[in-house]
Amino acid sequence: MTYFDNTATSFPKPPGVAAAMMQFMDKIGANPGRAGHRLANESGRIVYATREAIAELFQAPDPLRIVFTANVTEALNLALCGLLKAGRHVVTSSMEHNSMMRPLRRLEQKGVELTVVQCDSQGALEPAHIESAMQSNTVMIAINQASNVVGTILPISEIGQIARKHNLLFLVDTAQTAGVLPINMEKDNIDLLGFTGHKSLYGPMGTGGLIIGKRVNLDAFEPMKSGGTGSHSEHEQQPKFLPDKFESGTLNVVGLAGLNASVRWLLEQGIDLVRLHEIQLAKHLLEGLESINGVQIYGQQEPAKRIATISFNIIGKAPSEIGLRLDEDFDILCRVGLHCSPASHKTIGTFPTGTVRFGMGIFNTLEEVDRAIAAVQQLTEALK
Repeated sequence: MTYFDNTATSFPKPPGVAAAMMQFMDKIGANPGRAGHRLANESGRIVYATREAIAELFQAPDPLRIVFTANVTEALNLALCGLLKAGRHVVTSSMEHNSMMRPLRRLEQKGVELTVVQCDSQGALEPAHIESAMQSNTVMIAINQASNVVGTILPISEIGQIARKHNLLFLVDTAQTAGVLPINMEKDNIDLLGFTGHKSLYGPMGTGGLIIGKRVNLDAFEPMKSGGTGSHSEHEQQPKFLPDKFESGTLNVVGLAGLNASVRWLLEQGIDLVRLHEIQLAKHLLEGLESINGVQIYGQQEPAKRIATISFNIIGKAPSEIGLRLDEDFDILCRVGLHCSPASHKTIGTFPTGTVRFGMGIFNTLEEVDRAIAAVQQLTEALK
């Protein structure tokens, strides 16, 4: 089997992830911050160790400014809905996932003004267009670092400089880049960073978070939910300090144990090594697909300008048909359709049918890429 659906969720996971989760379930299992006994304290240490690992990966200002959520969707909703109010203006791009677009559209119905800056047909964005879209009431730029449809990398550092120049909050969705590209919150001027654990961080599903920079006004930042935190239990009002203000309810500690293991594995491997491997995979796949008559590839053609997510179509054939044949005839698992990002497909001209998407990761090989190229070649010839 060739697993090319890492853009949706990574598989397999690194050694040690499942073991860390089983260790927690079998030997610890207690609720962090809810008691003073040894197992609760050990559970709390796992949570904090995970915050430290995430802080190291992203060069975050303080582990306690990492708020754990169930996924990046929840993290983005927290940032957008907690900070944007009616009458304020936010700028985003036309290559956003629905985890960004849907909360923004909901806020737009409630009086938040929204400008969607158009990317080109390859998913690329000119930073100057972001600056041109600003208004007197603009308070935030909210954007992804790389497209989940075509893999095009957006110029986050340049956009961060623009945000800082105009004293705007900068929210970055790193769902596709965390664990793949080097990210430094301070150098990239990122104020709010949303991440998910189950993609290129190689952790389990049900993990993610929002990192809150020091420029964010916590007094003006509303939590999505209120409830038990294990702190200030004598009060019926929500705590105002981090991370408790935004972490009501019991955390997914078994998932965080796995995330801690996966992030520390990534740190040991080195992001540069991961990036080099994915560039090699992308280069090989792009060259192979480009050699097949009747295949159309979307996104940047230069591997260094994209992550290892590649969308294509066999001209005249439905993506759903190609995906089914790849699965049943060639044992290649991929994703087809609109990939929860209709705005992206409208931008690249593939709406409403979508594309076939190959999402590669650290555990994929050049031999698997060769098999995929051969399979697409056979399908192209068979379906003429």
